[in-house]
Amino acid sequence: MPSDVDAHVSLFDRFAGAAAGAVAGAWFFAFCVVLVIVWLPSYFVFQKVDTWQLIINTLTTIVTFLLVALLQNSQTRADAAVQQKLNAIADALGDLMDELADDRPELRRDREELRAAVGLEERESS
Repeated sequence: MPSDVDAHVSLFDRFAGAAAGAVAGAWFFAFCVVLVIVWLPSYFVFQKVDTWQLIINTLTTIVTFLLVALLQNSQTRADAAVQQKLNAIADALGDLMDELADDRPELRRDREELRAAVGLEERESS
């Protein structure tokens, strides 16, 4: 539950969050477009298609690989935060249903279904 959440965020997690925010902006897209525009005439500098393609393929592969790792870290942390919030809401709702179950017996089945659903993603994940 929320009291179990560790407030400490590692240096890598802070960096991944900042990188995710930076690459999600319009300026990063504009930078990529400018980079492609600058790269296109570089063909005349290298005069060999193989060298020209090798350079751009290598650079884009490296950047893509690093960005995927950073963005996956940010997405995983965001998913975990959302799940913790949902679990806290479900727990509070379950407690409320416990109090009302004496007056409304149909809530007992609903309460049991809710409690079974809490943590379901942990049990079903691979």
